[in-house]
This record gives sequence, structure tokens and C-alpha cells, in this order.
Amino acid sequence: MSNKAVINTDQAPAAIGPYSQAIKAGNTIYLSGQIPLDPATMELASDDFEAQARQVFTNLRTVCEEAAGTLQDVVKLNLYLVELENFAVVNKVMEEFFEKPYPARAAVGVKALPKGAQFEAEGIMVIGD
Repeated sequence: MSNKAVINTDQAPAAIGPYSQAIKAGNTIYLSGQIPLDPATMELASDDFEAQARQVFTNLRTVCEEAAGTLQDVVKLNLYLVELENFAVVNKVMEEFFEKPYPARAAVGVKALPKGAQFEAEGIMVIGD
């Protein structure tokens, strides 16, 4: 029997393709990439990069909570930025959502993201022992 479970909440944007918001395998949760979509409208929350970053982390937090965890349980983040010049803004916004010790992280510059988003983040969360 598989110990894999789908994590899904209406409080975060619905998947815009053939994927799950998150998958739980044992005590590890693999969080799919979140772009700055407003879950109610499925449209970009803002054109402003800082507002987009806040929406991305809000969406991730919501999926973490649905999986019975918090952002503090995230052990690894992968960040995707259309413009790496926004790296400092991401750091500032992350400090609003995360506490030390911060998760391991990678930041990658990309040419484009779905729906014209400027930022996307995905992660791995471990809950319990």
C-alpha cells in the first residue's frame, strides 16, 4: 500500500495543469510551484514584484497548513525569478514569512513563468519525526 497522499485546498490556487498542489510521502511533503495567483480569481494578484512575492509565499503557507505543517517546516526552497534584479526583494519578503533557521534555498533566473508571473517558488517540507 502506498503512503502517498494528495494535498489539496481551495484556499490556494487550483493547479493549472496535470499536477497536485502537494504530495505527501511519509512525513515529507513536496510542494508544487506556486505563482502569485489569487485563489479566488485565478488571476495574478498584482503586477508589482513585491506583492507577487508575498502572494507566492501566502499560497505556499496555505498549502503547508493544509498538510498540517507551517512554513517553518520547509527544509528546501527553489525560487524562480524572471529578473534576478529582484533577488533582494525576495530576501526581504522571505524574512516576513520565515524565521531562522531558514530553509536551504536555490534562486534561478528564468526567461518566463506561467500566466506572465515574475516569481515562482516550490519547496519540500518535513513534518513530525
